[in-house]
Amino acid sequence: MCLAVPLLIKSINGKDAHAEIGGVSRPVSLWLTPEAKVGDYVLVHTGYAISVLNKAEAEETLRLLVKIAAMDGVEG
Repeated sequence: MCLAVPLLIKSINGKDAHAEIGGVSRPVSLWLTPEAKVGDYVLVHTGYAISVLNKAEAEETLRLLVKIAAMDGVEG
């Protein structure tokens, strides 16, 4: 299974960005999303921003990921 995660862009240098999730900064390529700017949330898969999200979409996705992580180890 593949998973793309919303990250917040903190800085951009050309087609490279540094984005953050949970206080952890990661390098991200903006080759597929040249419209992304500092302050945007981007959906990141394998180091590439594959789409720009609005803040509400990103926050809802992050909320669901936290909820899923909290269920880790719970038999259903």
